[in-house]
Amino acid sequence: MSKVQTKSDVVSSEAEALILVDSDDQVVGHLDKSACHDGEGVLHRAFSLFVFNPEGQLLLQKRAAQKRLWGDFWSNSCCSHPRRGETMDFAVHRRLEQELGMSAELNYAYKFEYSAPFKDLGTEHELCWVYIGQTDAQPVINTTEIGDWRWIGQAELTRALAENPSAFTPWLAMEWARLNAEFTDRLPHPLTG
Repeated sequence: MSKVQTKSDVVSSEAEALILVDSDDQVVGHLDKSACHDGEGVLHRAFSLFVFNPEGQLLLQKRAAQKRLWGDFWSNSCCSHPRRGETMDFAVHRRLEQELGMSAELNYAYKFEYSAPFKDLGTEHELCWVYIGQTDAQPVINTTEIGDWRWIGQAELTRALAENPSAFTPWLAMEWARLNAEFTDRLPHPLTG
């Protein structure tokens, strides 16, 4: 693991209530996280954060090995779910602080629905809000959530996804492709590859 401050707070549980939505992102109920991920999954609201440093590099995290879905896979800076009763704005900032010990200005880009099964362990079926942010802070990694991390140049990430897609979460691949196809004007100007 890169040399960095760490913490080991427990910040999520399989019992926490997630927000069920329909394909138009209208709330239809609530269900515990474990049940949301069982079988083919139940559509629920989620978010993905892409946090860049001033050099235009993206913070990647490797999900902790003990995670039920995609443990030990590389993913975007932070991804999680708003909890019952939370606004999305509150949830994205809460989770960024809990996982990475950082704050950043986060700007909404788009949202989309996807479904991705993982072996026979469950499925992510999410209506995911995607945000872009920037910070000059270094992370304080929560080791209960994150196994490793790195800053990566944008061109390098694109190459890595093409050369070794099985090392990354499926939502990272989908989101990065769309950010580069439709939102290049919102991505920071990369100073390094």
